[in-house]
Amino acid sequence: MTFVKEHVMPTTHLIRRVAVLGAGVMGAQIAAHLVNLGVPVRLFDLPSDGAEPSRIAQQAIERLKQLKPAPLALPELAAQIVPANYAEHLPLLADCDLVIEAIAERLDWKQALYAQIGPWVAPGAIVASNTSGLSITALGEALPAALRPRFCGIHFFNPPRYMPLVELIPTPATEPAVLDALETFLTRALGKGVVRARDTPNFIANRIGVAGMLSTMHHAQRLGLGFDVVDDLTGKKLGRASSGTFRTADVVGLDTLAHVVRTLQAQLPDDPLAAHFAVPAVVETLLARGALGQKSGAGFYRKSGRVIQQFDPASQDYAPSGAKAEPFIDHILKRPAPERLRLLRESSHPQAQFLWAVLRDGFHDAALNLAAIAESARDVDLAMRWGFGMKQGPFELWQEAGWTPVAEWVAQDIAQGQALCATPLPAWVFSGPVAEAGGVHAEGGSWSASRGAFVPRRHLPVYERHLFPERVRGEGGAQPLASGVEEFRNKEVRVWSLDGEVLIASITAKLHLISPDVTAGLLRAVEIAEERYRALVIWSPDDVFSAGANLEALMPVFMAQGPAGVEPVEKALQDLMMRLRYAQVPTVAAVRGLALGGGCELAVHCTQRVVTLESYVGLVEVGVGLLPGAGGLTYLARRAAELAAAAPGVDLLHFLKTSFQAVAMATVSTSALEARRLGYVLPSDVIVPHRDELLCVALSQAQALAAASYRPPLPVRFAVAGRDAAATLEASLVGMRDGGLITEHDRHIAHAIADVLCGGDVPAGTLVTEDYLLALERRHFCALIAHPKTHDRILGLLQTGKPLRN
Repeated sequence: MTFVKEHVMPTTHLIRRVAVLGAGVMGAQIAAHLVNLGVPVRLFDLPSDGAEPSRIAQQAIERLKQLKPAPLALPELAAQIVPANYAEHLPLLADCDLVIEAIAERLDWKQALYAQIGPWVAPGAIVASNTSGLSITALGEALPAALRPRFCGIHFFNPPRYMPLVELIPTPATEPAVLDALETFLTRALGKGVVRARDTPNFIANRIGVAGMLSTMHHAQRLGLGFDVVDDLTGKKLGRASSGTFRTADVVGLDTLAHVVRTLQAQLPDDPLAAHFAVPAVVETLLARGALGQKSGAGFYRKSGRVIQQFDPASQDYAPSGAKAEPFIDHILKRPAPERLRLLRESSHPQAQFLWAVLRDGFHDAALNLAAIAESARDVDLAMRWGFGMKQGPFELWQEAGWTPVAEWVAQDIAQGQALCATPLPAWVFSGPVAEAGGVHAEGGSWSASRGAFVPRRHLPVYERHLFPERVRGEGGAQPLASGVEEFRNKEVRVWSLDGEVLIASITAKLHLISPDVTAGLLRAVEIAEERYRALVIWSPDDVFSAGANLEALMPVFMAQGPAGVEPVEKALQDLMMRLRYAQVPTVAAVRGLALGGGCELAVHCTQRVVTLESYVGLVEVGVGLLPGAGGLTYLARRAAELAAAAPGVDLLHFLKTSFQAVAMATVSTSALEARRLGYVLPSDVIVPHRDELLCVALSQAQALAAASYRPPLPVRFAVAGRDAAATLEASLVGMRDGGLITEHDRHIAHAIADVLCGGDVPAGTLVTEDYLLALERRHFCALIAHPKTHDRILGLLQTGKPLRN
């Protein structure tokens, strides 16, 4: 097997401020993501007449507050984007270290703008175009010669806040160090997954992804499948984005899709699949009607009241949607990959034929274009994961299903005229290193068709912080739950260390739900950490910190013993929270993704939190008819008392209102920044842009706390707001109940929440302990779990996965 060693380049370019040129959908949202992560940004557009010359940029900034999904982590961050216009403010480019052009996809317009900005760009600044497919080399020709070594493509995917992928595309003149510096910035500062693409039309993800969409639409029409059935087949069941194909097209915009297809059509006339590079007739029909997709309110789908309708090409009107895949197809799709693909190929059912055809065309297209569009198969697979929401890229699935058998099936279909084109698979598929390795991904490298060798990942310093980076199947590498030195393990917790100094506790249960086994495992982790480690980090290698308590494990206890049996389980969970808070070593919660209910309580009781931006945190027990019973309300009451003590003259009730509303309405933060506002993340906690850096930063924070001679806080008594404040909080929900926004049972739970937050039936200012409030929590929790309506909510959630509001 041949491997090629990568050259390591320095990354010293400091990006302090960014200019975004173009306040359209993409430009404004790129600016939003920059300010989400604290990067100062100026948003430029054309000048306007009148008193507000930068009105176009200002209006774009205001629109960011209304967009869904929200480009801004907090609406008020819009004020951090500075509006500007090309007539007055080009001198401001002098203090920008990165200039991102994101205007309309017109080569002549972009080149004209480059000529305009060229004299104002700072020496050493990087200039990049956010084009989805135009030639980067052609664009760079409009720049002054001195700027061309610092110019490249920087293709964000829509929406920029949520889609991980950014493609970097060099020209022949681009300095390698510029790409390294940009890749470092995008990864560390913006949390992006970076793939370097060749300067070919539509680069990697759109080249493969749009060809896949065209193939899907072709086979759907050929086999007479409805849009709704296709979306069900090509969504999560196929390991792809839940929006499937046609709904994804609506989200992207049918005009945008058509533009990308026409780019392929115009620039790749000799591509083997060129005959299929045409805008589908149904898309042309919808465009002619002004149905551009989600942004116009109608596309392949439209919403009529609460009903989702789909376009019917036969009647040229909208009709009901909601059809699903056949159950036996669902069964096939749950089988292991080798069996799954074989069964799909052998079945005569149209839905099975459709899926095999779509997968086969994807394998065929990826193999034919690999040499031209990407350095290696890894770049293709990661681009499709990060840019199109696939769980596996095409090469990964092919390799998992059996490289040679699948290649032979594809070759047979090509020979029989069943594939989209007659071009045979490349020779490297069947012989040489790939065939010998059983695929394009091997331990230490992925296949580069252009270099005829397996090549490893780039070794930039930024990636040294990614202790367990996202890997493609077959690549190998250390697995987090099998690495380090294991100190303890039970059915649902692994306790281990990488360095012998900081202990790591990883919850392995599904959704990291907290059961008695998890409670026992984490308690043991605290004990081990205090015995022979400097600190403890709670971290798990996926996008769930913990989705809360395991109600399925709790219900049998309740059914057998009633509330009396539940009380000691809750007490044990509360004891864990207090052990984390008062441990003799610092405890750090490394939060990524969901931290709900008990997961939120677990995080807030640690010494510190290190949180990724896309973390969704909240106390949501109201949804199952309960209140937070593992110290969450006690934490909020204590925190409010601390804030009130630091703000003389401000009533304690002021600091409880937001917490009460959040818990009573089961509010979940939409970002780590909102979690900070809700009090679940503190100002002293660290927010990390890239999820693969989370563990490294958490370990560093734990070491820093230990190095600073950490001592746990001393237990103290603190003031509570008392019975009158509880009545005031509860009264704030009466109007919502009377208006039908909440149920009477919701109000009943809110009464219990207010009682705990305010310290029970005591006068304002009464000093209490955490133990006192924890006992009050338990009493209300056990009373609620015995309530018939709570019982119905819990069973409803366990049976349907959806909350019941009774």
